[in-house]
Amino acid sequence: MTTNAQFSRRGFIQSTGLTAASSLIGTTGSPAATGTVEAPAIVKGVEPTAEPVRVAQIGIGTRGQNLIQAAGSRKSCQVVAICDVYKPHLERGIEPSGNPDVATFTDYRKMLEDPKIEAVIIATPDHWHERMLIDAVKAGKDVYCEKGWTTTVESAKRMRKAVKDAKAVMQLGHQGRQLAAADEGRRLIEEGAIGEVTLVNTGRFFNGPDERPPWRWYGTYSNYERPDPEQVIRDLDWESWLGDAPAIDFNERHFWHWRCYWPYGTGQAGDLLSHELDHVQTVLRYGIPDTCTTHAHNAYWKDDREVPDTWLSSFVFEDKDCSVIYEGCMNSRRSQSPEYIGRDGRMIFNSIGQNASLFEIFGDEAAHRIARHPRPEPTEFFKAGKEHRRPDHMEDFLNCVRTREKPRCDEDEAFIETAVIAMSMESFREKRQVRWDAAKEEIV
Repeated sequence: MTTNAQFSRRGFIQSTGLTAASSLIGTTGSPAATGTVEAPAIVKGVEPTAEPVRVAQIGIGTRGQNLIQAAGSRKSCQVVAICDVYKPHLERGIEPSGNPDVATFTDYRKMLEDPKIEAVIIATPDHWHERMLIDAVKAGKDVYCEKGWTTTVESAKRMRKAVKDAKAVMQLGHQGRQLAAADEGRRLIEEGAIGEVTLVNTGRFFNGPDERPPWRWYGTYSNYERPDPEQVIRDLDWESWLGDAPAIDFNERHFWHWRCYWPYGTGQAGDLLSHELDHVQTVLRYGIPDTCTTHAHNAYWKDDREVPDTWLSSFVFEDKDCSVIYEGCMNSRRSQSPEYIGRDGRMIFNSIGQNASLFEIFGDEAAHRIARHPRPEPTEFFKAGKEHRRPDHMEDFLNCVRTREKPRCDEDEAFIETAVIAMSMESFREKRQVRWDAAKEEIV
């Protein structure tokens, strides 16, 4: 890459001023307490170059496999480094990276010292997102981070500030935003296609046999073959995986099934509700709700999980006179794709939030008959055509690394996501309705 191309893409890659990685990945301490690094100069709006973006990835676990395949399979990206504290995951990242010479690390801080790396994909358990993101942007890197962005509002404030101070490009992994249906739905709603929207129904449902409980897979979605725990211990840097989470002896269920335990994530709120409410944000653009009430319970899966299998949240946008309902149930199977209910009709999408690619509109007089036979004909049907083609979510991020434009799900959208997750969690923990104080950006 020529010097001019490098400067037009990132200003410059921070190659000086980086402190040596004085500790391993598992060292405690708040990233917010570290000193600031002068943000690189940015040339915004330049034309993309033909050079691939040099990317590194942290975490090659369940979701991380999907992301490294997405990055390593395209010409616009060159995966130059990967990092994981579990040896089998690190090794399995080499082939899909598309680079047989990819550098491998077990300490992400050492990896961030490489000035050739322009962008970092973070696909670790949620409790690591804040620290890794802040370290990455301070090292002069742009960031693609998996959802949920983080676990608390205060954490999200620190992350948002770090991204803005560094003038970094940040994309949150809500891939449903790559689909044109939500944007077309928003246009029609704004034009009055279903009247004033007063209620939105969303939800996620799962049901499986007792031997295949939800979130109990091993390293890959739906893989229930348990690895030998003794070999896992030998291959894993357990203290580094824990990081700032409570120090406990190795617990294979916490390692493999971290979504079931509170120290590492936010349960259904961060894993599933976040996708559905992001679809609502993409369609309606209402921002953070005014209130939230959550009820949750472990109705069926009576194992040692801490996270409820049933999660019910209702949100209200008071100035919009609109309520949003999320129903989450891991012990039954039914469909609840996003459904936008207006005074004059309903807009019903075809799938869960991140996959919703089609929608139908039914007038009010026909909407209550859509489950009957014969089914009424929709007044409007949307299916994306050639004119709706757009870069996918990863390509959008890579393009923005080049041009310095804002990606579809930037740090401000990520903050909204975190606030929604945190409101749902706080209501559950406090067993009461919670309210968002927009002036203070706090839950009260």
